[in-house]
Amino acid sequence: MTKKKTGIWFIGAWGGVSTTVAVGLAGLQKGVAPQTGLVTSLPLFDELPLADWDTFIVGGHEIRDFSYAEAARELYQKSRIFTPELLDQVDDLLAEYDKNVQPGTLINVGSTIEALSSARTRESHGESPAAAVERIQTDLEDFQNKHDLEHVIVVNLASTEPPVDLTVIPDTWNELGELLEASEASPLPASSLYAIAAFQAGCSFVNFTPSIGADLPALIELAEETGSLHCGRDGKTGETLLKSVLAPMFAARNLRVQSWVGHNIFGNMDGVVLNDPINKQTKVRSKDHLLTEILGYKPQSLVSIEYIESLGDWKTAWDHIHFQGFLNTPMTMQFTWQGCDSILAAPLVLDLVRLTQFERSRGNAGIQEHLACFFKSPMGSCSPEFAQQFEMLQQWVVDTIE
Repeated sequence: MTKKKTGIWFIGAWGGVSTTVAVGLAGLQKGVAPQTGLVTSLPLFDELPLADWDTFIVGGHEIRDFSYAEAARELYQKSRIFTPELLDQVDDLLAEYDKNVQPGTLINVGSTIEALSSARTRESHGESPAAAVERIQTDLEDFQNKHDLEHVIVVNLASTEPPVDLTVIPDTWNELGELLEASEASPLPASSLYAIAAFQAGCSFVNFTPSIGADLPALIELAEETGSLHCGRDGKTGETLLKSVLAPMFAARNLRVQSWVGHNIFGNMDGVVLNDPINKQTKVRSKDHLLTEILGYKPQSLVSIEYIESLGDWKTAWDHIHFQGFLNTPMTMQFTWQGCDSILAAPLVLDLVRLTQFERSRGNAGIQEHLACFFKSPMGSCSPEFAQQFEMLQQWVVDTIE
């Protein structure tokens, strides 16, 4: 019997994370890539009938002129991830994925991201928000029809957008929909327009970025109306993952954190965009709220993000924690986290796609709160501690099997 296919539609299709996901998926489909780093490959998930890797096909929106092969080889040359042998083995599948990539939108992405765009993408710049949503929705529907897909999951992996003025965005979908139809200027960033198009096309939406995406009351309402699954925001892969593990330790031992300083340096495309102070604000907010939520008080904190071109896709985070122990004795803890940004993120994206596809096959809709452990700022009501978030996922597996 022919297996039903699922589409993965990347926003930021030829970026570092999307490219790494595409290479990893192609390697898994050809049986030449190991499953290290994939949460859904843990024994915990053995009894769930999750989709096989060969049932997924890739497409996406991109604002640059590039290809998966070019992006992958650039990652290899600058950051020494992948191997030439692996890239040679998956080149044919990457070329097939390229055929499904369409120009994205530049609405409210900020001047730094606009500067990266191609002439082809800029041709549509100036389109109304309603026209952008219609075009994106058409691309999604064409992708689904062309490949006879059972479902399409849209994954936002684009660069971080500037902060959004939430005071000008209506809380209901009726009001927001009317505003988008009537206005030539959008109060929403591109990430939210992609989410609207996804929901209206019957797709699921995963927001792996700090950008607002579907994290608005009006869009949560739209997802409920259309029966769409969604989750996000901002993949938790490195320094913040460690914060969500270590901060509960200080709270449980009643050690008072006085200050927590985190300094991050990296040199990939995300670093180029976050070198803009406006775009950086969105990322810093996503990384900095967690301590107060876990500790129950706000220590002095500082999160810095700096672009160092020579590092490529390798990221270093250095954290300094100053805390008080018994008799108010001051002590410190320091750690250094070094990892490859895209390699840390890519398997989580594949996990999220696989788990979303499974939930969709069960007929569920709305926010997937049980996936909170994958995100820095998870949507829905949940604890910020990683251990408790992972327990939620484990319990969801148990309940699903039962």
